[in-house]
Amino acid sequence: MTTAEQYAASVGEWATGAEAYGLITVDVPAEHWIEALTVARDTLGLTFFDWLSAVDELAEGFSVVAHLAAVDAPGVRHLAVRTRVPRAGAALPTAVAVYAGAAWHERETHEMFGIDFPGHPHLVTLLLPDGFEGYPLRKEFVLAARVAKAWPGAKEPGESEGDGPARRKMQPAGVPDPNEWGPLKGTLPPVAERPARGARAAGAARTPRAAAGAAGAAAADSAAGVEGAAAPPVRADRPRRTRSVSEGSASQAEAAPAAAAPAAAAPEPGPARTEPSRTRSSDAPWHNPVPAHDGPTGEPSDGPSGERAEPSDGAAEPSAGPVAGERKTSEPPAESADSADQDGDGA
Repeated sequence: MTTAEQYAASVGEWATGAEAYGLITVDVPAEHWIEALTVARDTLGLTFFDWLSAVDELAEGFSVVAHLAAVDAPGVRHLAVRTRVPRAGAALPTAVAVYAGAAWHERETHEMFGIDFPGHPHLVTLLLPDGFEGYPLRKEFVLAARVAKAWPGAKEPGESEGDGPARRKMQPAGVPDPNEWGPLKGTLPPVAERPARGARAAGAARTPRAAAGAAGAAAADSAAGVEGAAAPPVRADRPRRTRSVSEGSASQAEAAPAAAAPAAAAPEPGPARTEPSRTRSSDAPWHNPVPAHDGPTGEPSDGPSGERAEPSDGAAEPSAGPVAGERKTSEPPAESADSADQDGDGA
């Protein structure tokens, strides 16, 4: 596998190589542009010309990049050859004599960036209409259509679909202020600027919590002025917590002695009512069931005179229920009508 340093050494001693995102790029000076392309074709075997374009680097000029490839087995090898030309009088020798496919790409780059390619056989307009002024892919090019009419696509930055207040509208990159450039120049009101952070802090509080904090701070300052003592500084937005969780808050510590005084002066409660013992379930020991009535269960209720009714001596103990195989004594034996007739006939 050929590395970026090996590619650069094969192109020339004036070349430098680097690899990024799986693509090797060799940077060469503009005066060695044609020589570097020739070496890439004849020595490195990169006979396939893919594309050529440029990048606007603003004050650093324009970067012109040519992407080459070799389609020999076992796979495709890629290489990008890059050079840089100054912004003022940008020009680069044409590569049509090395790669014939560069003719169309150089025409497009000349039309979009304004880079001249001396020696090109037919460097004429390719995409733009006749009489078009400017170079659309330069970063200083003004997008006039965005100023002349509304943008038909998605919402601009700062706009939202909700009913709440939107942020201050920002102009996209390349779109000037309509009040400074275009058919509406000087006819629109200036855009309201957001107040500075210091001015906003000096004004009214933005949230109810901040307003309440500011009012509390003002009250503390006034109270300190009356008593003649220096009050500690109070933050208007949120006080800092200096106590741990186990100690509790300062308000809880102050309220504890005040709450203890009424508890000590309270009268002693009367005799507590004796509650029946309550069983707790083994699988739910925290559950304490409450009976549906006040009296203990399983005891006979009191009579009308207030005395507890005692069972008589001759009363039989209530049976738990009918024994299997025996007939209930409270119910007469069931006899069918046929058996009664037979007894009568026999009598």
